[in-house]
Amino acid sequence: MRPIEWTGQGARLIDQRLLPDQEVWVDCQELVDFEVAIRDMLIRGAPAIGICAAYGLAVVALKGQDLEAAAVRLAATRPTAVNLFWAIERMRKVWNGDAQRMVREAVAIHEEDIAMCKAMGEHGADLFQGKQRLLTHCNAGALATGDYGTALGVVRSLARRGQVDWVWVDETRPYLQGARLTAYELHQEKIPCRLICDNMAGHFLQRKQVDAVITGADRITAHGDVANKIGTSTLGVLCKEYGVPFYVAAPWSTVDMAMQSGWDIPIEERAPEEITHFRGQAVAPQGIQVANPAFDVTFHSYVTAIITERGVLRPPFSESIARANSQEVALGQGG
Repeated sequence: MRPIEWTGQGARLIDQRLLPDQEVWVDCQELVDFEVAIRDMLIRGAPAIGICAAYGLAVVALKGQDLEAAAVRLAATRPTAVNLFWAIERMRKVWNGDAQRMVREAVAIHEEDIAMCKAMGEHGADLFQGKQRLLTHCNAGALATGDYGTALGVVRSLARRGQVDWVWVDETRPYLQGARLTAYELHQEKIPCRLICDNMAGHFLQRKQVDAVITGADRITAHGDVANKIGTSTLGVLCKEYGVPFYVAAPWSTVDMAMQSGWDIPIEERAPEEITHFRGQAVAPQGIQVANPAFDVTFHSYVTAIITERGVLRPPFSESIARANSQEVALGQGG
């Protein structure tokens, strides 16, 4: 279920805004195509955004255009997901006039992401014994990565071991990534799932019908604070109140060692129409003032463990993250 593919001279990606009703593939052959794809959420999910940006720079290199200007434009598309900036910096390291080397690096970033997600899935699955009732938020599956997924990668690995009872799927307002994308992925793979409104999660946690919550991440600080889709921090607080493990699954490229506190993570503010309208139809009074932060921060005290391709990191996160950062480069990834 790869959301993006390299075609030789550009990339094609599935327009995730149209799922699950339509599966439409879009060709990206100019820098502006990649900018629009990331900014307007044709493609979304931190790892997938990084892959898309890498392919965008490969296209710019093939065309002999200004790579630095292209990097600045791509970096401006979405501010929160650190994988975007990580991928751009990695591509910067191979800028030497060899366009084919840029292409090879972008493809490598994509393939390594898939391998990392599968490793993450196995590390995460090892945490569980017996059948599990899991809850996830937003979409951290194949569609958010190169393939396989982060949080849903753990679910996939558990399902292959016969350890998934069912998955509670938060709809994830206002963009409905859970209802449209996570439910779509799980339904396609016949993994049992139950779609719920975001504000139902507390009810099922309170009634002991959730064994663990697993989410993805768009940025993780050196101290283990986690930025993820808006609504995630609520789950972290609820899990602590009701004694339910709260796990975060993300590739190492999501860890921002230069950032110490979640308070410093830039939070993207998106268009008010995402809240005031649904599929073009107004659902709120005209002219109403709107706040629409796309992400929130779950502080490390609410996180049970962070699952990466380098293993499972546990509190105190400042120490376990520092140890993981000192490991030798895994799967060709820079730390």
